[in-house]
Order: sequence, then C-alpha cells, then structure tokens
Amino acid sequence: MMLTANAAEIWVSTQGKDTNLGTKSSPLATIQMAVRKARELRRLKDASIKDGIHIIVMDGTYNLSEPLFIRPEDSGTAESPTTIEADTNAKPILSGGLQIKNWKKSTISINGLKAGTIWEADAPEKAGEIINYRQLWVNGKKAVRAKSTSGNKMDRILSWDAVTETCWIPFKDKSIKFEPGMEMFIVQWWAIANLRIKNIEIKKDSARLSFEQPESRIQSEHPWPAPWISKNNGNSAFFLNNGISMLDEAGEWYLDRKKAKIYYIPRAGENMASAKVTIPVLENLVEMKGTLDSPVHHFNFKGISFQYSNWLRPSQQGHVPLQAGMYLLDAYKLKTPGTPNQENLENQAWVGRPRGAVEVNYANNTLFESCTFEHLSSTGLDFHRGTNHNVVKGNLFKDIGGNGINLGVFSDEAIEAHLPLQVKDDREICSDEMVSDNLITNVANEDWGCLGIAAGFVKNLTIEHNEISDVAYSGISMGWGWTHTENVMRNNKIIGNKIHHYAKHLHDVAGIYTLSSQPDSRIEENYIDKVYNSPYAHDPFLWLYLYTDEGTQGFTIKNNWIPIQKNLKNHNGPAGNIWQDNYPFVNPEIRKNAGIRAPYGNPNKEEDKLSLQVVPKALASEYPIGNPKTKKNASNSASQGSLDKEVVVDEAWGLQEMPKAVAIELIGKNFDVETIKSTIKGFRIVGEELYQWENHLVIYGLMNQPERTKRKLALAFPALEIKIYENPVYDFQNFERCKDVKVASEWENIVLTANLVADEKMQKEYVDYHKTQFEKWPEIAKGFCNADFQQLQVFKNGRQLILVISIPKGESLDKLNPKTTENNPRVNDWNNLMKKYQTGIEGAKPGETWIFLKKLEEKK
Repeated sequence: MMLTANAAEIWVSTQGKDTNLGTKSSPLATIQMAVRKARELRRLKDASIKDGIHIIVMDGTYNLSEPLFIRPEDSGTAESPTTIEADTNAKPILSGGLQIKNWKKSTISINGLKAGTIWEADAPEKAGEIINYRQLWVNGKKAVRAKSTSGNKMDRILSWDAVTETCWIPFKDKSIKFEPGMEMFIVQWWAIANLRIKNIEIKKDSARLSFEQPESRIQSEHPWPAPWISKNNGNSAFFLNNGISMLDEAGEWYLDRKKAKIYYIPRAGENMASAKVTIPVLENLVEMKGTLDSPVHHFNFKGISFQYSNWLRPSQQGHVPLQAGMYLLDAYKLKTPGTPNQENLENQAWVGRPRGAVEVNYANNTLFESCTFEHLSSTGLDFHRGTNHNVVKGNLFKDIGGNGINLGVFSDEAIEAHLPLQVKDDREICSDEMVSDNLITNVANEDWGCLGIAAGFVKNLTIEHNEISDVAYSGISMGWGWTHTENVMRNNKIIGNKIHHYAKHLHDVAGIYTLSSQPDSRIEENYIDKVYNSPYAHDPFLWLYLYTDEGTQGFTIKNNWIPIQKNLKNHNGPAGNIWQDNYPFVNPEIRKNAGIRAPYGNPNKEEDKLSLQVVPKALASEYPIGNPKTKKNASNSASQGSLDKEVVVDEAWGLQEMPKAVAIELIGKNFDVETIKSTIKGFRIVGEELYQWENHLVIYGLMNQPERTKRKLALAFPALEIKIYENPVYDFQNFERCKDVKVASEWENIVLTANLVADEKMQKEYVDYHKTQFEKWPEIAKGFCNADFQQLQVFKNGRQLILVISIPKGESLDKLNPKTTENNPRVNDWNNLMKKYQTGIEGAKPGETWIFLKKLEEKK
C-alpha cells in the first residue's frame, strides 16, 4: 500500500491480487482485503493513518461472493476517517449479481410463438442448487417475469372469500396452466401482495385460487389493507406470474428450476449473443454493523456504485405488506375494538423489514456521498437501528424494487405496529441524520407500496433538497404507529425537496405523508407537482400533495409549492399542526431552489425544467390556486448537473386531471345536509363548501368528474333537481389581471345566483359581453383589483347564473365592493348595462335580482 506523509492509501483493482501490497502499482483484488489491511493499520496504530485511510477503488465491476462487512474495529476518527472511494473519473461497481452467458435460440414451442422467438441459457447453480431470483436485467434494463397480462394491463378479481382463503378470478385464457411456483400479484388500497398459488380450480370462464401458507392466512385475516370489491371503481387489480405458459411477450423471462434453464424473449434491438444479462444473487451487498456500546463510526463511502441485489422472502413465505413495504408477520381484526393505547383501534399487526442492499446498524458519523444504488430488488440504503449523525448526500438511487432509503425502526417484530416506540437508551434511535441532495428515481418498481424515502421512528432527522420522481406510491413518508401518543419522534424536518411524477400505481398517496406525534417538526419549502394517473387505484380521487395521517401532530407545514390545496388532514392528534401558505403563490424562489443543489445538481437552474400540470383558474375556499405560465416539457437531460440527467419520467404514462371549479345545485325540499355531505365525501372535493337559499343548495369547490358526483347524488336524492355549473363564462383571477399583487393565503367565498332574462338573443349578448370584457372594458378588472377581489367567476346553466366572489379572509364584501367604482365610473356603466340582462330566480322578491346564498358552517 502507499503511505503518504499524512494518510494511508490502499488501492484496489479488478486486475489486482489480494497477495499484492495494495499500492497503486500493486493493487489488491477485493475491497474486503483492503478493509482488512486498514483494520490492521488501526490495530497497530500506524503513524501513516494520522489524516485517515483512503481505500481507492479503480474502475470496473467487483463481483461479491459475500457481503462486505464493516465492523467496529474498522472505525476511524473525526481526524482520521476511513474512506472507500472511487479513483479519479472511475465508477467502481460492487455487484451482487451474476452474468448469464451462452444464450441460444430455444427449440421449445409454447403459446403459439414461432420457433426461435424464445432464447434460453443454462441456469447457474451453487452448491448443487439452482440459484433462485425474482429479477433479471438485460443490458441494465429490467426484464418482466412472465405474467398473465400484456404490457401494463391488469385484470380484476371477481371476489375474495376470507373464510376459505380463496379468490375467484376471470379465467378465459385457457393457455395458462397451473405450475408450482406461480404467484398472484394483487393491488390492495395503498399496498400490494405477492401470493404463492397452491392450486387453480377452473370452472368455465372463472377460476378459484388457493394459496400457500403463511401468506394465505395473513392475506385473508388482516383487515388493512385488504382486497377491495367496488362497483364504483372496480375490484382489486391483479395478474398472475412466474409460469412458462405465460411467457408470450417481448421482454419477459422465466426460470425453469426443474430443467435448469432460463428462457427469455428479446425486446427489439437486443442481440442475445452480445447482451449483458445479469441476475441478482446476494440479498445484501454491504453490512455496516456495530453494537450499542461499540458502534462503527467515521467510515465513509464516496463514488461507489452498489448494484444487483436479490430478495427472496416473497418466493419463500409470500409478501403481504402493511405499509411502506413492511410485511405482515401476523395480523387480524379485533372482535372487540380498543387497546390500552388506542380505544378505537380495531386491528392488530406485527411487521418485518425487507432486506437492504446496504444495511447500517449501530453506526455513527458515517458518510455516503456521490454513490449509486441501482438495479436492486428491495431497499437501497437502510439505516435501521442505533444510527446517529450520519450523512447521505449527492447519491443516485435508481431502479430499486422497494424503498430508496429506509430510516429508523418501523416496529420491532415482537412489538405491535400501532404502539408508540419508547426506549430506555436514546442511542437506539435513528437520530440526527442528514439526507440531502440525492436523486431518487424509478423506485418501488417491485413493491408498489414503497416510497422514495421512508422514515419510521426517528428524531432530529433532516430530509432536504432531494429530488424524487417516478415512484409507484408516495414520495416521502415520516413516522410510524398511527398514534397521537408521545414517543421517540420529534424535531424532524422535510425541507426544500422536489417531488414529482409519483402515485404511478397506487392511491391513498401523497408527495409527503406523515404519521403520529412528532413535536417541533417541520415540512417547509418543498415543491410537489405532477401526479401520475393510476388506472387501477382503488379510489380515483384519493391522491394528494400533503397528507397528515393518523395521529399526526406537532408539525408546522408552510410555504410549500403545490398546484392546488389537495391535501388531507386525517384524524390528526389533539395537539394539532400549523398550516400556512401552501399554494402556488409562495415566494418563487422556493420552487426555484427546491431539489438538488450544486455540486450534485444543476447549479444554474433558473426555473424548474418540468412543465407544470394544467392548474385550474379557481380557488378552494381555504387557499387560492393558480395557473402559472408553463413551459413545454424539457428532456430529462436539460439540466447539466451530474444527477439531473438521470431523472426518470415516464412520459407515456398519463397524469391526473386537475380538479376544476364547479358548482352543483340541488333544488327541492327537506334537505338532509349531513346525508348530502356523506354522499359526496368520497369525491374528495377540494375546498368543499355548501351554500343554501330556501330550497336551493349549492356545493362549490374543485372537482374531478362532476357528472359522476351528480349521478351519485341523483341516486341518493331522486326527488331533487340537480344541475352542474362548470366552465365559467367569466373568470377573473387577480394574480393574472392585477399588477404587483400578493395573493391572499386564505379566502372567503360569496355565492350568489340570478337568472338571465327569457330572451335567447339577450342571453347570447350577455355571454359575449363577458367574453370580451377584459379587452373592451378593462376598467372592470381594474375595479376588481382595487377592491382586492381574489377571483370572480360567473357560471351559467340554461338561464341561471351562479356568481362566486372571493375576497381575503376576514374582509367584508360591503367594505370592498365600493372600491370597484372609486375613480372608475365606467364600472357603474357596466353594472347598469348588465341590469337589463338579469332578473331574479323563481321565488325572489319583486325587484330582487341577485340572491345571496348562506354558507353552511361545519359542525364543531
């Protein structure tokens, strides 16, 4: 090895030998041997290590036969850390995979495919056993385990019988044959499940599936999240996989363990004679593990790539997660609800934790910088227990089956998942960690219920300036336990992150999601946008930007850029949270500065390179929403920073349609307001408000699919007349029309109604006047600006008009309205002109034109 004046250098090369000296000219072959040599230098207190030990890894792939184990004896000090780092301009890869070579065209004929369509190779063995795996990569692109549906399509279950632990599915494709090892992949609410199929019993065009234990019992006993049956949104989506009879599409593969063969159908352009085909073997590539009293410390990784990890538990015991990929060991519904911690809790659950490619336990003051975590079957980087003051910055997490990053305990296996974590020794808690400036993209692509960053019971954790994209579920989750009881969590921060293109497959989802009591915690200055449209989500309306779930309390949530106030505050704790200024009108610097900073990202970003979703020009009752000027979508490589070019966005995947301002009017007698609220609850109307005048009830807010809402109301209230008001004929938004305006953070809406006169020609004139008003009568908009109107919308259905005027919360329309005509006489001209077109609705008093509807306040 090379000993400099102040630091030791140990060199590693794919061309080296472990009997070499470890110098640059005589490098070692393995990082394990380099770590051993470093350990010896520390044991002997060699003078060369005064300023640290540098294990410098040259370019190339280092195939691991066992995980790299970092022990307490490998620790450095603050002045003399040990660092495993890439050589200049090198990208060394620590691989847990194995290449499959010698592919040839197969002679097997299945599924009507032409001879030579399928290629095959010998399946590798170890110790006389065929190596098992659930993923296969061709030239770095993940192939698809042979499945029953084509492309991104899925089928829907017919029913689930929890008593017999069986499931009925449609089964029209009789070419699919039952084989041992076949699995069912099923979507259920905010999670999925992998179930090993025990038997398929076919009856005409249906089939009944039974499953292996233990997942069969767990799947049918656990109440949350379970398979769903829904006439409105469709039953749980599923496909079958891992059977040779389903191998019928380019990009699919199958491992026949009996015949010791791997079969693959190449995609267009793939040459199997030269393709690099890799299977994962090791479940864990690096394990850094100390003890409570002897932690690993001051040990760093810089510029190292961790690739190709395996995870076989789903193949051995099934996989039925509770949330965030934490799989159920046992779970059931309580006959009598209530536990000592939560009086209304109606279920019990115990969870296990998936493996991580890099696992860290009992380690302090470590660093992962500019590393790559890629092609991994489960978690990328896992800080589990007893980790403190560690830094994860400037890394790439890409093509990962589970969570990109895990932090903290998510309930021990022996502890029920809804219990708050308390410890006798604070050193057990994952605390004072910094996760910053990482790109986390294309993750949760095996377990769709996983996230970019998942944090359990943590404290003093900072997650800042990361970018997260192309995620199957949520971007960041913080907290565990579903409880408002005080626990170890506190002072956690989610600051300045950029989260986009998430919720690809599941709903009950958010850019940022929280659970349980976390005093003195903050969610600030994040930029959240672009939500994928999942075609198989159980609830098409349950996608959110910010989501404080069960027991959340102690958070300040402010100055986050989100296109609209589509958030959820679900059974939050009694101590509450502070919400302030979460909308598109926060300081533009917030959106500009969110995400990865230099030197890891683009240092010169003037504004976000992603185009925004179309934002409706309307306002929820609590906060305004906007329609910022948009740019055409830029390519993923538009930014020049080192990580920006790696951002994954599935441009072919649809995005959620943004809710738009709509009013629904119900006309009739004897309103049951609470029943109406209950009927529309599932439509997640943003800023939902109800207004009433005599036998007229108006629901106003931002809605998706208002016709569907109308149909539901019509079924519930067949005696009522129901009308939809959408696509306003006039739409004033002060952020568009007023100069140097600061949009109010909270608004009051005033809702009025009137009729147009019963003359079709005059009705058309009225609409035409409003279409050209901004150009021909600019004084009107100027008057609205002077009065600080936030918006003014006119909706029309037939003759009837609904007018919505939005003013800053706490202001009075009587006080503001006269300002529209101050030094602005043409407003009076306009008002006088409009009078001839307007008249009162049925029931109005003589001479009464505009009727004010009274807002129905929420019950306390």
